Amino acid sequence: MKLFNTKNIIKLLAVLFIAITVVSCQRDGSAAEDDLPQEDLTNIILNVKDVAAGTTQTYNYSMGAGGAQAIKLTDGKTYQVTATFKNGNEDATQEIKDAKDEHFLIFNFPNSDIVLTRTDDASSTRADGKRVGLKTEWVVNKAVKNPSATSQLIFTLYHEPASVTEDSQTTTNGVIYGAQVGGETDAQANYTITN
Repeated sequence: MKLFNTKNIIKLLAVLFIAITVVSCQRDGSAAEDDLPQEDLTNIILNVKDVAAGTTQTYNYSMGAGGAQAIKLTDGKTYQVTATFKNGNEDATQEIKDAKDEHFLIFNFPNSDIVLTRTDDASSTRADGKRVGLKTEWVVNKAVKNPSATSQLIFTLYHEPASVTEDSQTTTNGVIYGAQVGGETDAQANYTITN
């Protein structure tokens, strides 16, 4: 019996063709596929610029490392805040901009009185006119409302929400900027707010 007869070669080629097809179809670029999987994000960096002083502080949240970095804010001041997402040493922010219609950021400030305005340019404004939230301005009325409670920023990046709004909603202890229906969490960072 010949090992390399025509029938065996045809069978071998058929098996190889099927194997290659199955592997190549696993990531077909469909809309349901997350272009920025949660496990690919390692860091969320907030650059917080004091508008009056012109100084910038950087707060680097490491995913899965635990602990919340403390963002120091002064009552009565205005800050320009830029969010950057990293995958190791690689900047993943451009991937969010490239798929801006599939992403949206929500800012939750428990126990703080901060007025947030989204200031995104066209590079991070969705087709529906909603700004993703990569650039924002914070006017700090009261960084810490109740000294006996923890003031925080819970910062969440959603992927493929069915709908979004930039509107704010006041809760019993703070304000949430933005809301979404559906979608999945691509990343979430918790920062402590101090003054």
